[in-house]
Amino acid sequence: MKLKNNFFYTIRDDIKDEDSKSGNLLVRSGFIKKEASGVYMFMPFGLRVKKKIENIIRDEMDKSGALEVLMPALIPNDIFKKSGRYDSFGKDMFKLKDRNDRGFCLGPTHEELFVIAAKEKIKSYRDMPFNIYQFQDKFRDEARPRYGLIRTREFTMKDAYSFDLNSETANGSYDKMVRAYMNSFDRMGIDYRIVRADTGLMGGDLSEEFQAITEIGEDTVVLCDKCDFSSNIEVAPVRADTYEVEEKKEKELVETPNVKTIEDIVKFLDINITKTVKTLVYKIDGEIYFILVNGARELNEAKLGKLLKASSVEMATDEDLKKVTDGTFGSLGPVGVDVKIIADNEVLNMSNFVCGANKTGYHYINVNLSDFDVYASGDIVNIKEGDSCPKCGGKIYFEKGIEIGNTFKLGTKYAEALDLNYLDENNNLKPVYMGSYGIGVARCMAAIAEQYSDEFGLVWPVAVAPFTVSIVIINTKDDVQNDLANSLYDKFRENNIDVLLDDRDERAGVKFKDMDLIGIPYRITVGKKATDNIVEFKSRDGKIDEEVSADEIIDKIKELIK
Repeated sequence: MKLKNNFFYTIRDDIKDEDSKSGNLLVRSGFIKKEASGVYMFMPFGLRVKKKIENIIRDEMDKSGALEVLMPALIPNDIFKKSGRYDSFGKDMFKLKDRNDRGFCLGPTHEELFVIAAKEKIKSYRDMPFNIYQFQDKFRDEARPRYGLIRTREFTMKDAYSFDLNSETANGSYDKMVRAYMNSFDRMGIDYRIVRADTGLMGGDLSEEFQAITEIGEDTVVLCDKCDFSSNIEVAPVRADTYEVEEKKEKELVETPNVKTIEDIVKFLDINITKTVKTLVYKIDGEIYFILVNGARELNEAKLGKLLKASSVEMATDEDLKKVTDGTFGSLGPVGVDVKIIADNEVLNMSNFVCGANKTGYHYINVNLSDFDVYASGDIVNIKEGDSCPKCGGKIYFEKGIEIGNTFKLGTKYAEALDLNYLDENNNLKPVYMGSYGIGVARCMAAIAEQYSDEFGLVWPVAVAPFTVSIVIINTKDDVQNDLANSLYDKFRENNIDVLLDDRDERAGVKFKDMDLIGIPYRITVGKKATDNIVEFKSRDGKIDEEVSADEIIDKIKELIK
């Protein structure tokens, strides 16, 4: 591509409404442009990067034996109603009606359609396993789009679905996809971790995420300083702290005026926060529960919901609280209330602790488990930095991550909901085992931009860069420089190396700043030494800065990108 008289622009100043490094740089470099909140145009250079990412993924998917298809983005509502997910998506789903008043939506996901497609093939056990995938836009009405391409309302996803006889063969299909994903992200140059995650709306038996490690990621990735343990904070198991066994004391009611928070009671009684228990009130599937956690911990609602196999977990309101106690928020505790009490495992190890007395301005000290009944207990809190690793006992630390891919063992959930069955060897009808696998293409682009950039702009890895080489002409009015630059340009094209020629009538400084901003891996500068057939050769990462004979430059770059 030659820049002169072509569609190319950059923006010098930072973009005020972009809240991430990647979003700011991608807009400034002219790769993308925001059309509305969470909606972006992909400009020529941005589209080249996106397509290169897609082609890497496509190559690895094809190598795994998967076959590409394309599903519609416009989906009848009835399909999601049959699977039971229409109401689950709620306001996140873009809904519309056709001229005949039939309900449709813009597909937020495509599991149901892949099941419908699989029905055309699957009749008996001989028809599996197989895997089909697509690149298709998804539409979700995000309440708060942010971080540029990381959370948007329209995005391209590569989603794949495997179909198997049982869990054993499904495990083989799952492992094959995990390997294809690892190969894809390795080729893109992304620094990532595979972490266990919550199955969420997708459901199923197992979910894992591929998290790109960045400073601004939406997710908290839990890691160990001694072993390979990794997890999303939503599902990271907590090794409950143990406490010194104390001789049981009699509980005592003490006045605590104007004390409403854990921090207040710690200060008022001059005690360690680990001697306190927080009482949280939740409405779970319509019933009120008191939830007990150590004062130093935070409740994990996802874990709580799983413990009780609940479909609805929400904080109780003032009106809800009045139905079970005269106490107010900030003075609640488990003693003397007629509600079901759920305790975190750590609370079971505590003795002589402090909690609310269900009376405004009062707390109990020296409370023990014998003072109330526990309906159920389990690991229902978030892991903290500095906690012991649940795998090896090492020290836990956190990183921020961008979820760029996910894999699910769906089991038979969708097959049973949509009647996807097969006849086994004994002619018995059985549900198909499924796996689901997604990669956010634009999220990969954003993650790379977050990880590969500096104060001057983007620094694309060769595999995904819009162009591998840029050629900058210092003086476009000099025939020798023009001839040499155009000759090199033609030779690179003949060798199938993506090349960009900056032949604009601009100052050299402007061209250099633009090339740094857009992040082309290798830059060749054709200047005064063109008369001696010498060019300046630099790599965007700063590792190469030298003069090279123009006759050798193509072979040198071939060797570098090999």
